Amino acid sequence: MTADPINSFAALRRLIHYASEYRLRIWFAGFCSVMNKLFDVMPEILIGIAIDVVVRQQDSFVAAAGITDPKHQMLLLALLTLAIWIGESIFEYLLLVSWRNLAQDLQHKMRIDAYRHTQQLDLAWFENMRAGTLVAIINDDVNQLERFLDNGANSLIQVATTLLAVGGVFFAVSPGIALIAFTPIPVIVIGAFYFQRRAQPLYADVRERVGQLASRLAANLGAIMTIKSFATEDKEVARVAEQSLEYVHANRRAIRVSSAFIPVIRMAILAGFVATFLFGGYQVLNGTLNVGAYGVLVFLTQRLLWPLTDLANTVDLYERAMASTRRILDLIEVPVKIRDREDAVALRDPRGRIEFENLHFAYRDDVPVLRDINIDIPAGNTIALVGQTGSGKSTIIKLLLRFYAPQAGQIRLDEQPLESLSLDSLRRHIGLVSQDVFLFHGTIRDNIAYGREDASEQEILDAARAAEALEFIDRLPDGLNTMVGEQGQKLSGGQRQRLSIARALLKDPAVLILDEATSAVDNETEAAIQRSLLKISQDRTTIVIAHRLSTIVTADKIYVLDKGAIAEAGTHRQLKDRGGIYSHLWQVQTGRSAD
Repeated sequence: MTADPINSFAALRRLIHYASEYRLRIWFAGFCSVMNKLFDVMPEILIGIAIDVVVRQQDSFVAAAGITDPKHQMLLLALLTLAIWIGESIFEYLLLVSWRNLAQDLQHKMRIDAYRHTQQLDLAWFENMRAGTLVAIINDDVNQLERFLDNGANSLIQVATTLLAVGGVFFAVSPGIALIAFTPIPVIVIGAFYFQRRAQPLYADVRERVGQLASRLAANLGAIMTIKSFATEDKEVARVAEQSLEYVHANRRAIRVSSAFIPVIRMAILAGFVATFLFGGYQVLNGTLNVGAYGVLVFLTQRLLWPLTDLANTVDLYERAMASTRRILDLIEVPVKIRDREDAVALRDPRGRIEFENLHFAYRDDVPVLRDINIDIPAGNTIALVGQTGSGKSTIIKLLLRFYAPQAGQIRLDEQPLESLSLDSLRRHIGLVSQDVFLFHGTIRDNIAYGREDASEQEILDAARAAEALEFIDRLPDGLNTMVGEQGQKLSGGQRQRLSIARALLKDPAVLILDEATSAVDNETEAAIQRSLLKISQDRTTIVIAHRLSTIVTADKIYVLDKGAIAEAGTHRQLKDRGGIYSHLWQVQTGRSAD
């Protein structure tokens, strides 16, 4: 999802279209910026008029309006100056509040939209995207856009306003001097576009480096135990330092280009100011321009040209923001491949019958993972899936949860095709207990009630008891209020697994999936979990994936997968006596051929 360095104006158009609901607020903020700048340039005009009053008195520009007394003219100018400063202050307050609040609201919208859309994407997309890159887009890139809206947007509008307002005064007073004063502006604009084109791909690279660095940091912090156990702290510091330096070098390349812009602008401004100063002065000496008008032009030349020195910083902010905008909107516009059909219905009170019919699936077109899978699970039955690693067991579960879509065949729940059911209702009626338990930072209560925040205290306790977790919870000083730490690191593997079972049970799902639920626990914990599984699988359809065959001997039916196809199916007794793959696995694990 690398940014396209061709045209940042395309990114700006996309941003304006995305922010269409804020159109009126953008117009109001822009109006405040224009009015503030108009009031801002007026004091220079008043200074020139004041000089004209002092020099020409009864013949001044103000006298032509009917006020002939020079003192009254000065008093009028003083009152106008006061009104102008008040007006400038009011509009400056309004523009600051408007742009900053707009920045806050738009960044909030973009962050939530990006995060919401990310959660709707299928797992295949996540397999090719690093978590750190996503965090950098949703957080850092959004913040980069906020910084531009806070300052850069107002600066661009005010520069344009200055050019139009001051240019109008120049041409009204002295068209000849106006042409001289405006001569540097094409140089400045051409230079801005030149540096913009040079900087654009450099800032795209900066954003990419930010994502890579964030990915490395996220991965290392998540693997801190592994890093410590292998004593590779220095190695990982070196890796982070290498990627941090790559980010620094990318920023330096962008800084070199953007920094060169300022001296170019300053030289152009100096040329315009000196030309106005000399040419206007000669006209005053020759009597073709009055001194008051000359004062206005000299002061306005500075007002016209010097703000352009900030154009480099504004362009810098703009390019960084557009690079970030492309990444954010590219993420928001990633197509969702697995979504609800328009005619999808909510699953209500399912019995739990599941049918896999002629199922074919491949993560890549040239590598089939499942071939012609046919499984019929009566409601309330317990079936088991066994087989070597990579045989397709977990893939069947992912298809049932619609994390992926099969290339051929169909899955039905209570005789309804899965694609005819809404994703939300389907997944709410399926409880998954995975071998990779993830607990959120919070209390034990929070984690058990994760899928049902409205659960009562008694329901939470009943779920913990059914999962045989209540015994160890009661031994903890804070009981259900015990903090589990990041990813549950304060608990043992068996304790985390039992909380995962309790969390699934609290959903009271019609279908319960146990994916290697006892693979990472000791024998005593396994026995406790097995006891709870026997109780909780009653009156619900249960699918068990297991390497330990001793945990599935009571299953109603066992399916043996081999290279993506069903090689054997039957009860434990039938398969053990058949002398096939299952019988061989049983003998290897138990050292005996009879139960």
